[in-house]
Amino acid sequence: MAKEGGISARTTLWYLVFVGFAVNYMIRINTNITIVAMIKQSETEFVGNTKVDYACYVTLNDSEKSEDTSTLNQGLSLLRSRESKIISPEQLLLMFLKLDPQREGFDWNDYQQGLVLGAFYWLHWITQIPGGILARRYGTKLVFGASNVIGCWLCFLMPIASYWDYRVLVILRVLQGLICGLAWPAMHHMAGQWIPPNERSKFVTAYLGSSIGVALNFPLFGYIISWSSWEYVYHFCGVFGTVWYVAWLYLVYDSPAEHPRIHPNERKFIESSLGISDHSANHQQQNSRDERTPWKAILLSKPMWITVIAQWGGIWGLFTLMTQAPTYFNNVHGWNIEMTGLLSGIPHLCRMLFAYCFSLLGDRLLKRELMSRTGVRKMGGTMCCVVNGLFVFALAYSGCNSLMAIIFLTLATAVHGAVSTGPLASLVDMSPRYAGILLGVSGMITVIPGFISPIIVGMLGNHTVEQWRIIFLISSAMLIVCGLLYMVFADSTLQPWNSYDDTADADFDELEGLKEATGNPEGPKDPAYRMYLDVPQDSNGKHEEAGHPRAERLSSV
Repeated sequence: MAKEGGISARTTLWYLVFVGFAVNYMIRINTNITIVAMIKQSETEFVGNTKVDYACYVTLNDSEKSEDTSTLNQGLSLLRSRESKIISPEQLLLMFLKLDPQREGFDWNDYQQGLVLGAFYWLHWITQIPGGILARRYGTKLVFGASNVIGCWLCFLMPIASYWDYRVLVILRVLQGLICGLAWPAMHHMAGQWIPPNERSKFVTAYLGSSIGVALNFPLFGYIISWSSWEYVYHFCGVFGTVWYVAWLYLVYDSPAEHPRIHPNERKFIESSLGISDHSANHQQQNSRDERTPWKAILLSKPMWITVIAQWGGIWGLFTLMTQAPTYFNNVHGWNIEMTGLLSGIPHLCRMLFAYCFSLLGDRLLKRELMSRTGVRKMGGTMCCVVNGLFVFALAYSGCNSLMAIIFLTLATAVHGAVSTGPLASLVDMSPRYAGILLGVSGMITVIPGFISPIIVGMLGNHTVEQWRIIFLISSAMLIVCGLLYMVFADSTLQPWNSYDDTADADFDELEGLKEATGNPEGPKDPAYRMYLDVPQDSNGKHEEAGHPRAERLSSV
C-alpha cells in the first residue's frame, strides 16, 4: 500500500498517461521529419518551368544562372547532408544482398510523399469507437498499452519497408494508424473512473504529452538523423515504446478499487467525488459488460456534435502544422535537418505549457464558481479554434520573413493547448460514463483532416510561398468557422442519457443506503418508497414480475 506522504496514484497515472501520449504521437510524427532526409533533393528544383532555390524560393533569372556560386553555396549550407555517419542495419543488409542502398534518397514526388504522410490516418477513424467500447469491456490498461506498444514495434519494420517500396511503407503506416486509433478514446474511459470532476481539466493536460512527444522528438529525431541516419529514428521509437510499456503494466490499474498500492484515503476521496460506494463500484464492474449503450441518444445529441465540430477545426489546424512543419521549414526557409526539427518542436512545447496554465485557470474558475462549466469550456474552445485561426491567418502572410513565420506558427500551435480545458474536457462533462465512446465518435470524424490535409498539400504543391499561403488560409478558415459555432452552441452540462438504463442500479444503491441509515436489514417498509421504486407487488408485498430489473435486485436483498 502506498504511503500517505508519497506520490499519489493519480499523480503516477498522470505521468504514465503523459508519456503514453508522447509515445502515441512519437509513432505518428516520426515520418514527418524522416521524410525530409529520405527523399532525394537536388541543389535546385523546378516549380513548373521556374527554377527555384531553397532561400524562400527566390526565382533565378537566366542572367543570374551564370553568377558566381557563393550565394548558392551559402544556401546549400542550410540544407541537410545525406551522408550517414553511422550506417544502418538496413543499409548493411542491402549491401550484403548487393541491392541499391539508395544513398541519394528516394525518388518520391509530392503526391507520393503526401500519401506516406497521410496514410496513418486513412483507417485511424475505424478504431475510434471500438477503442471506447473495448476499454469499457477489457479496461484501459490493456487497450491503451497494447495500442501504443504494437505501434512502436511496427516501427522496427519501417526502414526496410521504405527500401522495398513506398507502397509497403504506406501499408505499415495504415496499420499503425488503425492500431493506435484505440488509444485516445480508451483513455477517456479511465479518466471517468479515476479523476474527480474538478480535476479533469488538469488531468486532461496529460493527453498533451502528445505535444511534448512532438516538441522533444522533432529535434531529437533531427539530431539522430544528423549523427547517424534516418533509420535509427524508427529503432529508437521501437525501443522507447517497449520501455514505457513495461512501466505501464506494473504501475497502472483500471480503477482505484483494483489498485493494490493506492492509499485508502485517496481511494475514498476519488470514489466519494465520483459518487461511487464500495458496493456500487463492485456492482458496476460486474454489470459493465451487459450494460446497454444509448447509441440513439448519443448520436442525436446536439452538444456532442457541436463539440465534434470544434474538434474538427482544431485538429485540421493542428495536424496541418504538425505534419507539414518540417517540410515547410526545409522547403520554404531552407533550414537544415537539426534546425528544422528544433523549430518544428518548440511550438508543441509551448502548447503543453499553455495547456497546463490554461487548465489551472479553468479549474480555478470552476472551483470558485466564477463561471459555469459550459462557460469555461466555451472559453477554451474559443482560444483553441478562433484565436488559433487568427494566428494561422497571420502565418499565411508571413512570407519569407522567417522570424514572423516561427512566431506565428508557435503561437498558433500553443493556443490549441486550450483544447484540454475546452472541447476535450467537455466530452467527460457531458457523460463521464460514456466519455470513451464520445471521444471515439469524435475521433472517428475529426481524424479525417489527418489524411485530407496532406493530400491537399501534395496536390497544391509545397515549394512556394504562394502555395503555402493557400494551405494556411484553408486551415485558418476551418479553425475560425468551427470555433464560432462552438462559442454559440456549446453545452457542457451533464446529459440525461449519461444515466441511461441505470435507474435500477441507482435505486438498489439508495435502498442499501437507507438500510444502513435505519439499521433495518429489510430496508424501509414505507409504501411510498415502494411506489417510488415502481415495482409491481402482490397483496403479500412480493414482487410480481420476476423479470423486472428492480424487482430482481430488491428480491435479492
